[in-house]
Amino acid sequence: MTVRFGLLGAGRIGKVHAKAVSGDANARLVAVADAFPEAANAIASAYGCEVRTIEAIEAASDIDAVVICTPTDTHADLIERFARAGKAIFCEKPVDLSVERVKACIKVVDETKGKLMVGFNRRFDPHFMAVRGAIDDGRIGDVEMVTITSRDPGAPPVDYIKRSGGIFRDMTIHDFDMARFLLGEEPVAVTATAAVLVDKAIGEAGDYDSVSVILQTKSGKQAIISNSRRATYGYDQRIEVHGSKGMVSAENQRAVSIEVANGEGYTRPPLHDFFMTRYTEAYANEIASFIAAIEKGAKISPSGADGLAALVLADAAVQSVKEGKLIKIG
Repeated sequence: MTVRFGLLGAGRIGKVHAKAVSGDANARLVAVADAFPEAANAIASAYGCEVRTIEAIEAASDIDAVVICTPTDTHADLIERFARAGKAIFCEKPVDLSVERVKACIKVVDETKGKLMVGFNRRFDPHFMAVRGAIDDGRIGDVEMVTITSRDPGAPPVDYIKRSGGIFRDMTIHDFDMARFLLGEEPVAVTATAAVLVDKAIGEAGDYDSVSVILQTKSGKQAIISNSRRATYGYDQRIEVHGSKGMVSAENQRAVSIEVANGEGYTRPPLHDFFMTRYTEAYANEIASFIAAIEKGAKISPSGADGLAALVLADAAVQSVKEGKLIKIG
């Protein structure tokens, strides 16, 4: 079976997913829609698909699934539209910036018996999957503490920050999902601190660029998250999981994994410069997982419920910073 896709949104992340879909032997990119014709035409030219309107993709009989890469404030409405149209849906995170709106959206998906996957691509990174595999195999015993470091090479434009929901909802949200993925238990309490250390314009826009979070589960397990909008040395992505019998970690990745030793010392190539290159395999793997779930009628993960859980943690982190205290999750 070949799953036929429509792509909604031809921006930066849309290009990433166009490549992932087109590179999968079990998928075909049929059409792309974007408010900017030049962006849509570029993807159509690169991958041999058609440029269509969202309405045409919604009504199309030659499209089985859609990938939603449009601005965040359009996600929930589009998910509902395409669930009612009978298309399987892959949507970039977050579903929405409002918990109540996400709940309403998930209800529509459930009522229509729709299929929805939320784009937490890091679950599908081979290195992070191997960490999860080591946990599942019992190699480190019971998980006790998770440490996640995630730092971007540079801050996004302030205009993006103003509509993204802020660092906890557009950046840390990936780490909230990864913490849930590795802890094996739901966090019940959140403590967060935040500062503006990178760009004062970010603070003037009402957000932060440097944050730390501690998540706690009912049994006492902890996840510690460190985020920064600036890492002068590249895209910093590390995970460590400490357990009752040992520890497993995933270190930073480089485009070329070599080390040179000479009279000047030991040197290695720089880290990947951003998510488009660091997580290439992850994006391909998540699309492959989505396709496999469609073909087999299997449960899709990460689901809308996973997207909701991560957003709840993000909201709690925002509240923790504002009130300066631990926030319990109901």
